[in-house]
Amino acid sequence: MNRSSVVTPFGIVHILWTIIDDLPKIVRILLPKPGMSSEDQVSKLYPHLRSSSCQEIDETAKKVKRFLEGEKIELLLDIIDLSMCSQFQKRVLRAEHQIPRGRVSTYGLIAEYLGKSRAARAVGRALATNPFPIIIPCHRAIRSDRHVGGFQGGIAMKRALLENEGIVFDDLGRVVCAYFYYQRIYRKKNLNRLVEI
Repeated sequence: MNRSSVVTPFGIVHILWTIIDDLPKIVRILLPKPGMSSEDQVSKLYPHLRSSSCQEIDETAKKVKRFLEGEKIELLLDIIDLSMCSQFQKRVLRAEHQIPRGRVSTYGLIAEYLGKSRAARAVGRALATNPFPIIIPCHRAIRSDRHVGGFQGGIAMKRALLENEGIVFDDLGRVVCAYFYYQRIYRKKNLNRLVEI
């Protein structure tokens, strides 16, 4: 396994990658955490990794940097290796990846979307251990009470990422939105009928 790094407004982000079937694949992204830099995480978890990169990883690193700078960047799943994730986590991560920029959903709604209505906590755990933050935008999943919930890079980073995408917060720190992504039914303004989304 190799590591590449990129300097972002939130600190250094490390991208761990390897070659699978002759293609570079990201196996993990490490964000700086409150109280622990990504360098310290690499040293602790993978002390013998060497720095290395290639064109595909460099391009992804640049996109991650631009995303963290607030640009509207699309990051695709074809560069990541999901093989170490459980089937359930893969489903959660794919559902999370579908949430568009500037929208949020809840852990419970993602669980319902996956046909597991009582699995909100399991969805939260799957996202808490997301190996690919930013590529899988787990910052777009929040609590049902509209507070941000947890995030690998810390709550301040999660809020900043959401604000970069145009999400607004009220005075109590709750997300302001008309409806959540994956919310099956909402009342359309000025109409008395229910609309599927």
